[in-house]
Amino acid sequence: MGGDDEGLAARLAAGDDRALAEVFAHFAPAVLGAAVRVLGDRSAAQDVVQDVFLELWHRPGKYNPSAGKLDAFLVVAARHRALDVLRSELRRLARQERSGRLAPLPAADSPCEEVMAAQAAAAVRAAVLRLPPGQRRIVELAYFAGLSCREAAKVAGIPEGTAKSRLRLALAKLETMLDRQLLESS
Repeated sequence: MGGDDEGLAARLAAGDDRALAEVFAHFAPAVLGAAVRVLGDRSAAQDVVQDVFLELWHRPGKYNPSAGKLDAFLVVAARHRALDVLRSELRRLARQERSGRLAPLPAADSPCEEVMAAQAAAAVRAAVLRLPPGQRRIVELAYFAGLSCREAAKVAGIPEGTAKSRLRLALAKLETMLDRQLLESS
């Protein structure tokens, strides 16, 4: 590497990009090693290396050659930045955990509600079975298989408009049948 730390610092302050390239080529492995030791993740450590060298490029005056060697300055900067990343990640995880604890748990259905839901499901299944076969097939495809009207029409081998008409008719019949059933059971 050409020049001492003081000369490199002066070249960096003058905006000499070759000086940055020299510093990077010579010290990047040590800076990466320091970051990996703190983070335990090479990918995150590479981000730290980039941050450290960008900081050196944008603020070369932060390095004072009389305070110590450039490699020590960069390794300490990498360690500090890696600790910042680690603390940030730990805070994020703690926020997630707190958020998860504060979220209300879904209320369990009471036995009465479960019985009512089962009865309603049985009534819907019975009503669907009483539909004409063409309408029943479209309802099954659209609501039980989760297909769109267009997809249900293709599967049933009918035009999309016919499928939509059958679905509308089926839903109207189901509404009438289920309303009547609910009134009778009340």
